Order: sequence, then structure tokens, then C-alpha cells
Amino acid sequence: MYPIDLEGKTGIIFGVANHRSIAWAIAEVLHEAGARLAVCYQNERVMEPVAKLVEPWGNGVLIECDVSTDENVAAAYEKASKELGRLDYIVHSIAFANRDDLGGPFVETSREGFKVALDVSAYSLVPIVRYGAPLMGEDGGSILTMTFQASTSVFPGYNVMGTAKAALENEVKQLANDLGPKNIRVNAISAGPLDTLSSRVITGYRDMKRIHAERSPMGRNITTDEVAKTALYLCSDLSSGVTGEILHVDTGYNIMGL
Repeated sequence: MYPIDLEGKTGIIFGVANHRSIAWAIAEVLHEAGARLAVCYQNERVMEPVAKLVEPWGNGVLIECDVSTDENVAAAYEKASKELGRLDYIVHSIAFANRDDLGGPFVETSREGFKVALDVSAYSLVPIVRYGAPLMGEDGGSILTMTFQASTSVFPGYNVMGTAKAALENEVKQLANDLGPKNIRVNAISAGPLDTLSSRVITGYRDMKRIHAERSPMGRNITTDEVAKTALYLCSDLSSGVTGEILHVDTGYNIMGL
């Protein structure tokens, strides 16, 4: 048996907005395994629901962080460091694109919309790692982000977010190379369609989800719990030799040629 016990470990989770957030599912499973966590939310608009989620833990740390500026990211880590000391885990689960840049032809993507999607959804991982990695001790740690198969294939309606995910996946490999000597692992989970607040704005999302279930080898969609358990594995010592990987949790849909 290899029980996953994270007692005495600490981490920071970026991207919790509500109980449907993938980030929240990951936070819950890490907390249940014994880790003490800082949970980052974007702004005051979502503070109350996130605070209600974390309150039952008793030892959670709430931090406001809009990742659109490096100063905000640095300030979030300053607070996390004061509350938690060193960090063992960093989870980046952040994505955003203007609604106008989703759904229509990709060729109509605006310059500003492209910048916003790439900045928030992809570039934000860079300062999150830059300011967070120094807080990881000599034993290193695990950094995790979330991606989607639209990084390598066309999913109509996903548009510029597919480009952002492609950039994000390359960053994972670059950062894994940078941080490997410090025993810091960097990986991504490529999850199948999930019912989150963000997925609701994707044109054709219901069809995407239906087709995924019909064509995947396992004949169904995934659950947030399956993604969270994969995150637990990637944060644990069971994955101590895994870095720079894009791990698909999609009931096998990515292997199909249809």
C-alpha cells in the first residue's frame, strides 16, 4: 500500500471561484489528504462564496489575487509565506477569454482579445512560478496547471483559448527544464469537458460534451473528482519522477482518430 498522506505539507491554489471550480475540487482533495492550503480568488465579487467553502477547514488561508499584474502575484506569495512558511505545492487553474472572442471564426479574434486570453490563461503561470518556486525548500515541490485538448486540435467555439492552452503546455516543458535541478516538478492535467462556470460560455459546449462521451473508449465523461485525484497523485511522492508531462484525464478521448 502507498497511502497518500500530505500531513505537514503546504500549498497554494490559484483560481477558485465557486464550488464547481476545478481548482476547488483539487483544493478539497489536497486538504483531505492533510495539506494546509492558501486559496486564491480573483476579486471581492467571488470572495464571499470562496470564504464559505474554506471556512469549515479551520486552517485555510484566503488570499485575493488578480494575476493580471506581477505585483499582485508577488503580494499573494508574501501573504502565503507569512501564513504557511515554505510551499510544497502550487496549483494554477486560471483561464479567461472575452466572450466576443469565443464562438465565431478564429480569424475574427481581436488583437486585444488575443492579448487578454494569452496573458491571463498562459502567461500568468510564469510569474506564479517565478515568485512561488523560491518558497519551495530543498526538497523541491510540485507545480500543476490545467489544460485541454484544444491545445493540439480544433474545437469549434474554443477558439483563442486553444491557442492559449498550446502556449501553456509549452511553458510546462520550459519550466520543468528550468526547475528540474531544484527538484521542482511541473506538470499539466489535460481534462475532458467539465461543467464549470467557464465552460458555460463556450459555444457548442453541450455538443462537445456529448460527442466526448460517445467517442471516448470508456463511453462517458469525466468527473471533477477524477481530475482532483490525479492532481493528488501529481502532488504526492508517488509521482516523484514525473515532470514536464501533459497527463490526459479524459476517458481516453485524446487517443481517438474520430
